Amino acid sequence: MDPATQIIVWIVHTVVLMFALLTGFAYTTLLERKVVARFQARMGPTRAGYIPLPGGGRILGGWLQPLADGIKLIFKEELIPAGADRVVFILAPVITVLPALVLFAVVPFGPTHASFFGLDISLTLVPHLNVGVLFVLAITSISVYGVALAGWSSNNKYALLGSIRSTAQMVSYELALGLSVVSVVLLAGTLDMNAIVDAQKNIWFVFLQPVGAVIFLLTTFAETNRAPFDLLEAEQELVAGFNTEYSGMKFALFYMAEYLKLIAVSGLAVTFFFGGYREPLPPFVTQAVPWLSVDVVPWLGPIYFLLKIIVLLVVAVWVRATLPRFRYDRLMDFGWKLLLPLALGNVMVTALAILLRS
Repeated sequence: MDPATQIIVWIVHTVVLMFALLTGFAYTTLLERKVVARFQARMGPTRAGYIPLPGGGRILGGWLQPLADGIKLIFKEELIPAGADRVVFILAPVITVLPALVLFAVVPFGPTHASFFGLDISLTLVPHLNVGVLFVLAITSISVYGVALAGWSSNNKYALLGSIRSTAQMVSYELALGLSVVSVVLLAGTLDMNAIVDAQKNIWFVFLQPVGAVIFLLTTFAETNRAPFDLLEAEQELVAGFNTEYSGMKFALFYMAEYLKLIAVSGLAVTFFFGGYREPLPPFVTQAVPWLSVDVVPWLGPIYFLLKIIVLLVVAVWVRATLPRFRYDRLMDFGWKLLLPLALGNVMVTALAILLRS
């Protein structure tokens, strides 16, 4: 492929990926509202967008609710507190959103090479980054700056307390998160994300590393401030936390960042533990029915990847609808006194098992 064509492919790839992520963010909010409503014996959004039936019924009620919410936030008044640092106050939401978007640059959602209209196209934006795992861990650490700066620049003590609480929580749980990924790196023997997916062709790492998978999911809930780890949004204590002074689209950007990070960490969990874009079928099934295999039909990869992400998103919503919020001291104890030692022990046991096997 000549350089000009390669640049065009990269641009199209980036535009399609950004559109998919922003659309996914919008409809993840609808998914959460619908699933939580069902858990609470409610209907959820039903008015904005539905298809009427001849008998008076309706289907697909509420599917335009994300659009309605976006239009509402666009026309809301933008307020900046008088004592706020205006530049930092405006940049903080952007700094929070960008890492969630950049994460998907190295996440493989399909085979490295797939033919489309005669072009050999990679279904990963950066397909061969030898330090992909390190890139992911570095980017996930950056988002804490946006939260910290938002609370500090607001000139509000409740927002500042919320940002400090969030920063302490993220730093605490990032240690166990990184160690849970180390066990995957030990099994795969590489930091390349595509190679990690290929290593799960015969068996997913969740079956070899169930403890690591559970630790990863718990720590990502804490990293994305999802229930039961949503202490920075404890309205009874912090008046909604670091985003108290934000309104309009800047307020929307923080929630966009939360849901984009939720999608991103779900994609990382799929990549590290659930086979990535590989088919969720045992090898004997794909041998009997070859067209279900990603090796035979590469464009099935993104579909399998998307379905796995949706399952993990439903699990995240299920956890939110089921478990109450932690008390803050118990939240920190859980991270430092349970998850961190457990993650360290898991890495040691994994390394010893690999050593003995070799």
